[in-house]
Parts: sequence; C-alpha cells; structure tokens
Amino acid sequence: MKVVATIEARMTSSRLPGKVLLPALGKPMLHHLINRLRAVPSIDEIVLATTTNATNDVLAEFAAKEGVLAYRGSELDVMARVIGAAEAGGADVIVEITGDCPIIDPDIVEQTIQMYLHHDATYVSNAHIRSYPDGMDTQVFSLDTLKRSASMTDDPLDHEHVSLHIRNHPEIFPHVHLIAPPSLRWPELGLTLDEEADYRLLSRIIEALGPADPLFGCHDVIRLLKQNPNWVDINRAVVRKGDT
Repeated sequence: MKVVATIEARMTSSRLPGKVLLPALGKPMLHHLINRLRAVPSIDEIVLATTTNATNDVLAEFAAKEGVLAYRGSELDVMARVIGAAEAGGADVIVEITGDCPIIDPDIVEQTIQMYLHHDATYVSNAHIRSYPDGMDTQVFSLDTLKRSASMTDDPLDHEHVSLHIRNHPEIFPHVHLIAPPSLRWPELGLTLDEEADYRLLSRIIEALGPADPLFGCHDVIRLLKQNPNWVDINRAVVRKGDT
C-alpha cells in the first residue's frame, strides 16, 4: 500500500494571510512541516493540496522547489481537493495533515499510521479525542474510505471539513483513537498556526530547539514550555475555530 501525506494549505487564511510561508530560522513554516513529514518512515509521498486561486501560485512554486507534488483544487470543497491530491500521489492510504501544524512530531505521525495499518478500523486519529497539544493532529484513512464518505453526503460542511462525515458516522466507519501518554498530554496547549500570536510562539520554539535538532519532538516542546511557562501566555488568548 502506498501511504501519501496530504497537506492542506492556502495563502488566503482569514486570520493570518500567508501564514504557511512566514519564516522561522530562515525557512518558511511550510518547509519545517514538509521536512518533518519526510522523516516519517511510513510516508511514501507528500502532496501539497492547495487551490486554483491565483494567490496560491506561490505555493505551487514552493512545492516544486521543495520537491513535493502540488495538487490544485476547490477552495471550498476541501474533501474533493484532498481526494484529488491523494489520487495525484497514487495513494492507497491518506495521512491527512493541515498546513498550520509546522512542528508536528514525526514519531506521533508514524504511530498513528502504524495504528491504522495494524488495526481493523477505517479511521485512525489522535485529534478527534483531544489529548495531545493542538498542532500534533494526524488523521489516517484510505482513499477508498474518503471517496465513499464523499459519495454519501452533499452537506457543504462535510465537504469543507474533510473527515467530518467519517467522524460523525462511526457505525459506518469504525474508529480507533490514539491517546497521548501522560508525559505528552496537554490538550489545551495551542501549537497550531492560526493567528499572529501563534506565529510568535511557534517561531520562538523553532528558534530555541531547531538549531540543535530540526526534528525536535512534542516531548521537547513540552519540556521547553515548562521551563519557560510565560511563553504559554503568548497565544493563550487565541480562540480556536475547530473544525465543527
């Protein structure tokens, strides 16, 4: 089976436009994310799933420079866009990642994939039941599962939020959930890139840990923040939209 990671990204974020190309340690946030996914042993291909909007030409160009595929699809029907990206990458299994998770832990991604490969479930996630910090989010399902889900719903909300229909119907799509061990449990910690305050925190984390180890893990981040508890206040006030 070919395992393909799809990264949903666009330049027209309402709260922080162009956020995925903001720099940290001299490299765009999206570079840090791609570099981390390249370190996941089970991922065979990475596809940037962006839109046909001309503002995202720069993302297609960036993907080419990074040596990853770019697929351009609907701005609103993100489900269809991810299906197209997965097909472009020849996927059997989709590892769905959003572009606002620049410090995602490769080990957590790999563990989620392995749970999918070794359990009789059609959907495996570490995000649906929140236990890890927000920003470690990984969802794994087959391309066939996502196509089946898409064929079963015309609800625009389902098509905007890729796995919503799957998550709302465990009786059709059996679930397995990866729960954080106590040392990594911090569900209220925001490590996603939604607003400017998030950028200030994430760039500070990358600049603190990245020079010694570009692939620093979730445990390293938690240890750093416990050593510098005032850093957590940087983005504490950010309200997360969630995906439904």
